[in-house]
Amino acid sequence: MEPTCRPSTALLTDRYELTMVRAAMGSGTAHRRSVFELFARRLPAGRRYGVVAGVGRALEAIADFRFDAAELDYLHSAGVVDEPLAAWLADYRFTGDIWGYPEGEAYFPGSPLLVVEGSFAEAVVLETVLLSIYNYDCAVAAAASRMVQMAVGRPCIEMGSRRANEGAAVAAARAAYVAGFASTSNLEAGRRYGIPTVGTAAHSFTLLHDSEEAAFAAQLAALGDDTTLLVDTYDVGEAIRTGVRLTEGRLGAVRLDSGDLAEQASDVRALLDSLGATHTRILVTSDLDEYQLAALRSAPVDGYGVGTSLVTGSGSPTCGFVYKLVARAASDDPDAPLAPVAKRSLNKGTVGGRKFAMRRLGPDGRAESEVIGIGTPPSDDGNDRPLLVQLVAGGEVVGAEDLAAGRARHARVLAEVPVSAHKMSRGEACLEVLMLDSDGRAVVNPYATKEA
Repeated sequence: MEPTCRPSTALLTDRYELTMVRAAMGSGTAHRRSVFELFARRLPAGRRYGVVAGVGRALEAIADFRFDAAELDYLHSAGVVDEPLAAWLADYRFTGDIWGYPEGEAYFPGSPLLVVEGSFAEAVVLETVLLSIYNYDCAVAAAASRMVQMAVGRPCIEMGSRRANEGAAVAAARAAYVAGFASTSNLEAGRRYGIPTVGTAAHSFTLLHDSEEAAFAAQLAALGDDTTLLVDTYDVGEAIRTGVRLTEGRLGAVRLDSGDLAEQASDVRALLDSLGATHTRILVTSDLDEYQLAALRSAPVDGYGVGTSLVTGSGSPTCGFVYKLVARAASDDPDAPLAPVAKRSLNKGTVGGRKFAMRRLGPDGRAESEVIGIGTPPSDDGNDRPLLVQLVAGGEVVGAEDLAAGRARHARVLAEVPVSAHKMSRGEACLEVLMLDSDGRAVVNPYATKEA
């Protein structure tokens, strides 16, 4: 992977990643071939499936993971590195292989979202940045997916930039778009990822003018009759009458941002229709989440703007992903066989051995189980869909794709998972995770238990 003009991501990490490499270099174990896996022991409480997002961002972060003079000067001054480690870091580029679940895919407890193979040193230093990306992006995507389902075909707008830090705001817009959101208010997300952007005016714009009519006239003059007028600064009914009159019934949309949205939407629809503005759409905002969207299903609402709940994962701001060593060679010999390794820590044990992952489908095309096993996958008998795709080969990114591919994939996955996945009530994972040992025998999946 060649350096790019983007900033280095190498210091988006924890100190102990480098101190481990320093110590491993001293013990002669740093360059042993190793396999790490990124996975979740469980889904967030009550969730029935998880959503994979952030894959493209992770690939960019790996490509930009390099130690230039500025990074090395800091590490020297902070006493983190010695000369041998500094020399190795100066030439660092990931040269291994990575497989993973593609963007938009669903995952379950124990699903190996990433399988990273390389030397211990070059793979372990990626731990923190990969977890940072996956834990946040997947949390937002899971919340967004549930919201899109509850919107039942009506567009959802991501508008949570002011409820997250500036970098997370862009990542949230990207993850939400993968999961089915139609657009974002964030311009950097639009520039960087090509996501459609929307936005018109806030209450301050109305308050700036001497009258609501003057504010509306100015907005219509600038943005045209198809714009969206915010109508609840003063009196909703009077604002709607003003907007319809100024556009001679051609007003594009009105936005409600307060009060009982379901009751107001019904009243507003009736008023608009009585004024002949039958094509004027109604958009609602105001701290919405998936449960409120479900409650608004029968209301005459044409679209939703969602902010705080979305960018905070709707109560689950992280997915609890971990990045664990599951196999390693006994020497630096590149042909040395990989041996499984696993933790036995109380409540934090792991399953050793490199994993494969498949989704088993029934005759109707619906998923019946997630099959995760150690070693070589069984022969495909026609109803198993492989889940891991190669993302990096010999240090070169080979699995990059545009957001449209992940977005389309997620729509297909939602049609594939069991109907129970679409319930908003708290419940267990909608798919059974079948764990196979290296001999192909079913074993207890420790990540599917409360003790995992």
